Amino acid sequence: MNGPQYEVYAIKYAHHARRASENFIGGDPHDGPMPLDYFVWLIRGAGREIVVDTGFSAPMAAKRQRDHIRCPTEGLRLLGADATKIKDVVVTHLHYDHIGNFDLFPAATFHLQDLEMNYATGRHMGQPVFGGAYEVEDVVGMVRRVYAGRVRFHDGDAEIAPGISLHLIGGHTMGLQVVRVATRRGRVVIASDASHFYANMEQVRPFPIVYSVTDMVEGYDRLRALADSPAHIIPGHDPLVMERYPAPAAALHGIVARLD
Repeated sequence: MNGPQYEVYAIKYAHHARRASENFIGGDPHDGPMPLDYFVWLIRGAGREIVVDTGFSAPMAAKRQRDHIRCPTEGLRLLGADATKIKDVVVTHLHYDHIGNFDLFPAATFHLQDLEMNYATGRHMGQPVFGGAYEVEDVVGMVRRVYAGRVRFHDGDAEIAPGISLHLIGGHTMGLQVVRVATRRGRVVIASDASHFYANMEQVRPFPIVYSVTDMVEGYDRLRALADSPAHIIPGHDPLVMERYPAPAAALHGIVARLD
């Protein structure tokens, strides 16, 4: 593989006890515990540090009844990354658990799909089935950053640095995007909520928070086409990520997984 190769890290910051029946459209006939982990991701290499998503705060965790483990910026600090100096943040979509804490990244340009801003500020947000996973103050905060010149919009697929590209998937939200990264083991795709769990894409059983089921299902094929293998696809909320990938140091076991 020519060009830069990057390190990629998944940083766990929160957890939510949940049942399998809540994670698939139509439920699950073998219902049992199937919790969610919450991550942000750090891409590092070639003189760059790019953060993917910014998580949510402790007050938001209390409001949404999630278990908040640490501020995502504290997780970044464990890897030597300073949130106040990060220049680029990829926002996969504007749900509360992916864009909270945006104000803790004062130097960042936020990379967002046109369709996601259109969706988050448009007619669908009047319906709780679509708007329930958004927080209006997060969306307003992004609008303010648009006016400040700190949001870089993308209309579909785009390369934001050599070896790092964004790809519009949709499905879960109108403007969901994923991130493909060149690494030493090949092209890794940070799927975010294009597939919450390995099981969603592997069994073609969509997650129930969804804008378009057809786009979500077609997105599973797109993930496989973008990645070098199914093992190069990183789902957005699966606790198995922390089991399948090693910690970069013994002290970070259960906190950070190295994905490259």
